[in-house]
Amino acid sequence: MTLKTLIRAGLAGLAALTVAVLLIDPTLAQTAAPAAAPAAPAAPEIVVNKGDNAWMMTSTVLVLLMTIPGLALFYAGMVRPKNALSVLTHVFYTVCIVTLIWVIYGYSMAFTGGSTYVGGFSKLFLSGVTMESKAATFSVGVNITEYVYICFQMTFAAITPALIVGAFAERMKFSAVALFIPLWVTLIYFPIAHMVWYWAGPDAIDAAAKALAAATTPEAKKTAQAALDAVMADAGQVFLWGAIDFAGGTVVHINAGIAGLVGALVVGKRTGFGKELMSPHSLVMSMIGASLLWVGWFGFNAGSNLEAIGGAPLAMINSFVATAAAALSWMFAEWLVKGKPSLLGVISGCVAGLVAVTPASGYAGPMGAIVLGLIAGVVCLFFVSTIKNMFGYDDALDVFGVHCIGGIVGAIGTGILVAPMLGGTGIMDYTTGKVADYDFATQVWAQCKAVLMTLVWSGVGSFILFKVVDYTVGLRPSVEKEREGLDLTDHGERAYNM
Repeated sequence: MTLKTLIRAGLAGLAALTVAVLLIDPTLAQTAAPAAAPAAPAAPEIVVNKGDNAWMMTSTVLVLLMTIPGLALFYAGMVRPKNALSVLTHVFYTVCIVTLIWVIYGYSMAFTGGSTYVGGFSKLFLSGVTMESKAATFSVGVNITEYVYICFQMTFAAITPALIVGAFAERMKFSAVALFIPLWVTLIYFPIAHMVWYWAGPDAIDAAAKALAAATTPEAKKTAQAALDAVMADAGQVFLWGAIDFAGGTVVHINAGIAGLVGALVVGKRTGFGKELMSPHSLVMSMIGASLLWVGWFGFNAGSNLEAIGGAPLAMINSFVATAAAALSWMFAEWLVKGKPSLLGVISGCVAGLVAVTPASGYAGPMGAIVLGLIAGVVCLFFVSTIKNMFGYDDALDVFGVHCIGGIVGAIGTGILVAPMLGGTGIMDYTTGKVADYDFATQVWAQCKAVLMTLVWSGVGSFILFKVVDYTVGLRPSVEKEREGLDLTDHGERAYNM
């Protein structure tokens, strides 16, 4: 074998040995392929703040306190003693039945995607909701436990139809109420709640906006813009119009108020209305109820911020000052017109102020809230006295005059008082991360459209439902049973045994 052959054989063996070593331990290769670029860090998981959760659980219980016993006592004291238990039963039943409906399908209909008018059934029977589920607030990266959010919104769904029963108090059968309430929350309340309050949330909008800002190519920008548009469109119709309602001026008060007026007209006047004395049997009870309403309303308004910071303290102070202003404006106006200030007037003004400030509580400044309360007190007094007497309708406990009219004053006033130049907060634009420019005409028109939508949807829908109930089980008891009192004829009990 020649030297040249030996060299070739040696080189071949060395090469084979090198390949074998590299196959056994590839890290010895000096020219190994560069490591893949590290993946982008995942977004940090949102941790629920214990303080926010605690505040929202407290607010939820406060809103329940508004209804039982607050609203129940407020209403019961203003009817005749033979119907006091009837009103208490109507309110308590409403809370119980709506609570069950809410967790079965109401929450899904109100707060999941579907159409712009009503949600879907993706969370039927609370499907997919666990102890780890989270619900968005109004701050990017801040969530609360979804169970807490479900309970909080449940109390709103419960009090709204409970407000209605005051309009036809003392002359509607319990069987009719028992059928009307489930129908009404299903076909009226849930869609309006969806239209006004449902949206994709700040986290989804912020993520889509950041993805658009990070896009570099025309194709990527087009895709990111389409994704942002889809997120922005995932909202209720009234929300898409740009209307704002912090805690329920449209969803709760206008909604219940116009339904109450329709009910009073369809059911008809109480037997003896305008001929017999129908004064409240216990203003002491009504005053206690109104006080509980005011206390509970802090959960209603300040709780609607969904966090224990930012808008919550603002809503809290507004719920103090607007309420006081409305109570005083009603009292002094009544004193001026009728010669005496009444307790009934003061507590009615208190509720009118709470109603009016509800949509504005987290948007208006305190001075604006005072002005709103002063206006609401006088306007609502005018409707429950002059307008009611002029048209002669029997809205027994002034649900329309206080809740619908007060809600309209508040809803439209919110569009004005939100202006930063008037001490308002402005409206956050989550695509830019800052407060948007305020336009008076645009915002007030959006508020007016929200009011009109609520009046039409609830007014027409409630009329149809009252007729359905009338044809099914009948609305009214006989004249004899009405004169005897619904406590005995419907429930077999008396409020007082003396």
